[in-house]
Amino acid sequence: MGQILKALSPAYGGFTIARDERVIFIKGAIPGEVVDAEIIEKKRDYSVANVISVVEPSEDRVEPPCPVFGVCGGCQLQYVSYGRQVSMKDEILIDSLARIGGIETTLGTPLSGEQWHYRHRAQFKVSRTGDIGFFRESSRDVVTFEQCPLLRKEINGCLRLIKEKVDVSGLSDIHVALGDRPLILVKGKQPAYEMGPWLSLGFPAVAYNENIVSVAGHTTFDLNGLQYMVSPWTFFQAHWELNTRVVEHVVNLIPSEGRTVLDLYAGAGNFSLPVAARAAEVTAVEEHPAAVEDGIRNIKANAIKNCKFVKSSAEKFRMQKKYDVIILDPPRPGLTSEVMKKVLQTPPDSIMYISCNPATLSRDLKKLKDKYELKSVSQIDFFPNTYHIEAVALLQLR
Repeated sequence: MGQILKALSPAYGGFTIARDERVIFIKGAIPGEVVDAEIIEKKRDYSVANVISVVEPSEDRVEPPCPVFGVCGGCQLQYVSYGRQVSMKDEILIDSLARIGGIETTLGTPLSGEQWHYRHRAQFKVSRTGDIGFFRESSRDVVTFEQCPLLRKEINGCLRLIKEKVDVSGLSDIHVALGDRPLILVKGKQPAYEMGPWLSLGFPAVAYNENIVSVAGHTTFDLNGLQYMVSPWTFFQAHWELNTRVVEHVVNLIPSEGRTVLDLYAGAGNFSLPVAARAAEVTAVEEHPAAVEDGIRNIKANAIKNCKFVKSSAEKFRMQKKYDVIILDPPRPGLTSEVMKKVLQTPPDSIMYISCNPATLSRDLKKLKDKYELKSVSQIDFFPNTYHIEAVALLQLR
């Protein structure tokens, strides 16, 4: 028997907070539950505990459908009903904005979608013995499974074919991207003749990330009526159905009609292309060369005349004029000091900030709040059943 604890409030990372003489981060509890928990780590200011058993369960506790949940490191929240997952993430976002950003606000309606079979992208790991799966939590061991309930059924079908038909020796990773057809990116060391089995399965593109590069084709998504094509090297939002709704939300929310728009961290044009329908001019800045190539291809495929791509990091991009609107979609570390300085030196009338990290979003909004009013902020649940939290915020120049 461990220690009887009352779970109080949700915390980032899939934890729930309890208190005795110090703060305890519990893994596996839902706020309001009483649990028997084992302390597994002690720090100076807090402890970490795992649930041994649930003494008083929440009405939101459900049975995880995945047989490797708790072993595989991909999911953390399958034991929580989906509605409660979303509300817990709202609570964490509100707390982060207040505690880190000094911002007291009310969130808009969360943007959420399908809980299962939503992922159009998977990154499978390959063990030295040829097992294919995902990493065990906090480990490099590979956990195998028949199918993942988060993945589109077509990707689970690809996984089954690969296991049955392809020699994966020498590989470390197999990435599958699914639009109108599946694309494969493999990492590792295999001779060129080993491409044959992959292509024989009907995959239109196989890209090798080490020693050999052979790319043939792309996969296409419907981006609210636009063709959105990506090559195997280009990032796209895995929860595509929800992504289309987020894009619609952004397009409808920002005052872009007849305005000049700068899209930093543009990818292949996920926001730039739809915004161009209303804006006078869109400049899309992206440093990844494959994404820029895909973006230029997307401009041509959709006959968009008022959008141009610039291959540059956000830090090195020379902002030679004032833009009416800036779209910011940075990686997890948020805005670097160089980008923040650039934005504040030539402040746009409006900023749309899409974030994948509540802590760095809150930090950046704190730096912006003297010049900008936060007009709205909503959670985006791009990754159901995991602890990841994304958000979209609109700021207006004071």
